[in-house]
Amino acid sequence: MTENSAHAAPQEETRRLEEEGEIAADYLEELLDIADIGGDIDIDVEHGRAAVEIVADQSDERALRRLVGAEGEVLDALQELTRLAVQAKTGERSRLMLDIAGFRAGRRAELAEVARAAIAEAKASGNEVALEPMNPFERKVVHDVVAEAGLTSDSEGVEPNRHVVVRPA
Repeated sequence: MTENSAHAAPQEETRRLEEEGEIAADYLEELLDIADIGGDIDIDVEHGRAAVEIVADQSDERALRRLVGAEGEVLDALQELTRLAVQAKTGERSRLMLDIAGFRAGRRAELAEVARAAIAEAKASGNEVALEPMNPFERKVVHDVVAEAGLTSDSEGVEPNRHVVVRPA
């Protein structure tokens, strides 16, 4: 493999993910127009997937919160619809992540704290620690924090009761 072809694959993947983000942004802009909600759309590529966020100034923030739902359930549904819209255009399954008004970013910080507390408990007690049920996004955040700390974790159970178990080293 030449040096140029080694660099072509990551660049091609980044281009594909940016295209996913553009398709998602177009879909979401139409949705915001229909709902008469103001907001800007930021597109990025993070952790090998397209990341799209709808952001707004304070006057539109309250309306965006309705698109999140009490515990993110509306956001999860919109993410799935957006993934389907991308798949309809590209013919390929999307792993796009959608955030609205910083909900997932805030939730990620909360979950990191939950994970750190479980890590401390597992280290101190030598026992595994089972956490409350979480959706796939939440479990992934916890697994990542646990792995960074050098411990192991697994998801157990069946939706909607699937949860993370943190195991001592």
